[in-house]
Amino acid sequence: QLQLVESGGGLVQPGGSLRLSCAASGFALDYYAVGWFRRAPGKEREGVSCMSSRGESTNYADSVKGRFTISRDNAKNTVYLQMNSLKPEDTAVYYCALRGRFCSGYDPRSYAYWGQGTQVTVSS
Repeated sequence: QLQLVESGGGLVQPGGSLRLSCAASGFALDYYAVGWFRRAPGKEREGVSCMSSRGESTNYADSVKGRFTISRDNAKNTVYLQMNSLKPEDTAVYYCALRGRFCSGYDPRSYAYWGQGTQVTVSS
């Protein structure tokens, strides 16, 4: 059974860091590009970052550039999102999702599989 499970969320103070994980089971993650999205209360879902299937390309939303880093360990079938210098406006449920081998924007309709999400709260 194909499954994506996010973990690593939690409560952190502004300026702090978290590392989110997206673990895949039931299939090989290295066939897919992986995107991270987030949805804050009362806001639209927002694309945060994406990495191609072999890690040859990455992209980031302007709001997180220089603070977030996406990486993947295909041997562990896991993708990570390292989040540094967190701000209250980063508070959201974070989701990982899969699409074809390459990233091409953040249209959610182009991502076929989604995890259940993990809550990130940045607050003092």
